[in-house]
Amino acid sequence: MKKNSSVDLATLIIRIAFGVMYLAHGLTKLLVFTPSGTAAYFTSLGFPALLGYLVIAFEIGGGILLLAGFFTRLIALLAVIEMITISQIHSVNGWTFSNPGGGWEYPAFMAFIALALMFLGSGKLKLNRLFHHNDFNNN
Repeated sequence: MKKNSSVDLATLIIRIAFGVMYLAHGLTKLLVFTPSGTAAYFTSLGFPALLGYLVIAFEIGGGILLLAGFFTRLIALLAVIEMITISQIHSVNGWTFSNPGGGWEYPAFMAFIALALMFLGSGKLKLNRLFHHNDFNNN
């Protein structure tokens, strides 16, 4: 396998894994915690309730866009900001996410994965290549 092919395949794997996780977290907030429950949790943290709804939309929409390979760098940048914020919120609970209230290990890991995607972009293996669409990723 050529080096470029390996990088494109690795980028695809990271993008799909992150997209699936993002989509799953958004769907969990939508279907399990419910939008009003998510908004109430955000309010309990001192954020406006509206942010809870926006996060649900971002995680579901962003997950779908990542899976397709659209706007990967932008989604990844916003995800880095979100995951760093979540890491700070959970930092009082300790390192491991299995701690009561969840620790900061998992969101910190997700922040680093998002940061890698921000630098990698979508890679060549993406849906918009099938349609000859060129987003701002330039790859």
